[in-house]
Amino acid sequence: MTVMPLTPPAEPTLEVHMKNGYIAHQDTSLPCPWIETPLIESAPLSKLAGCRIFLKMENFQPSGSFKSRGIGNLVLRAVQRSSASPSSPKHFYASSGGNAGLACVTASTLLHQKSTVVVPLTTKPEMIQRIIAAGATEVVQYGQTIADADAYLRADLLPKDTQGVYVPPFDHQDIWNGAETLIHEVHHSLGQTPDALVCSVGGGGLLVGLCQGLDKLTPLSKRETTKVIGVETMGCESFYEAIKAKSLVTLPSIKSIATSLGCTTVASKALEYGLRSNVSSTLVSDKEAIEACIRFAEDHKVLVEPACGATLALVYSGRLGEVMDVKEDDKVVLVVCGGSNISVEMMYGWKKEFDL
Repeated sequence: MTVMPLTPPAEPTLEVHMKNGYIAHQDTSLPCPWIETPLIESAPLSKLAGCRIFLKMENFQPSGSFKSRGIGNLVLRAVQRSSASPSSPKHFYASSGGNAGLACVTASTLLHQKSTVVVPLTTKPEMIQRIIAAGATEVVQYGQTIADADAYLRADLLPKDTQGVYVPPFDHQDIWNGAETLIHEVHHSLGQTPDALVCSVGGGGLLVGLCQGLDKLTPLSKRETTKVIGVETMGCESFYEAIKAKSLVTLPSIKSIATSLGCTTVASKALEYGLRSNVSSTLVSDKEAIEACIRFAEDHKVLVEPACGATLALVYSGRLGEVMDVKEDDKVVLVVCGGSNISVEMMYGWKKEFDL
């Protein structure tokens, strides 16, 4: 059995070069599973925040979320490593009820590889159909939680497939390297590193990639000049609690509508960065995240799921100034991480539920 380890062997980080002004992977014989996304300045959000707000539109990624970068890179790297044996294609396995699974399937399909996604029994039929439509070889339903689905994947499916590759959702160096490409694009677009980055935190893979990239772009003496703000909804605040405790914390359960942020324990690397002086964590309520989704749709005509609304809520709620010293000329980048678990019908339902 060939299974990707959670801690990969020592090797160079993502091989990249500048192509058309952005970071791209070195092996041009293979298509890239992610794209360079637009960075746009938002007039409505800038007015609310009292500084220059830029939106990194990760919702335009092939899978609909930023996961195309990290998981796409993991899939790409696995294919590159096996390129010496083209007759032995890989089969990628992910346990996910949403964005991570979609990213795995989208990247695998692009690279002509098989993919299986194990989802819990609670996954909505619409999401299962979306994963199938993206090109999944198989979608398996098992258990009541992602943890149940993941345990079944590891114990029952992977051992039976000699070409099986396990795809973790966030805790892997290849995933962090892929997420890192985002900050290189931002740096190129702005001509500098921003004064602050705001992103949602689930397991912390995106935050790790951003911090890792900032380290490479910034001289050691100025390494902590860009503020990084991780946002979670109340009810899935594993990053917030870990920073407070200065050690990893496992939540007993997830109690938030932003299920894409529902990781009970963050990656240890996320905590390591979280304890730096320039990194902070803050919380918003489900209602604030939903209201941000609605207002963002009105302002920018774009639908995003509540996990993304958490980041937007920091500005829409008027609380950005609580976590950083806001100056008029500051350039603050919000990572619009996107997400596929959203529809107009769902938005109307939440608007009624939260009396918005």
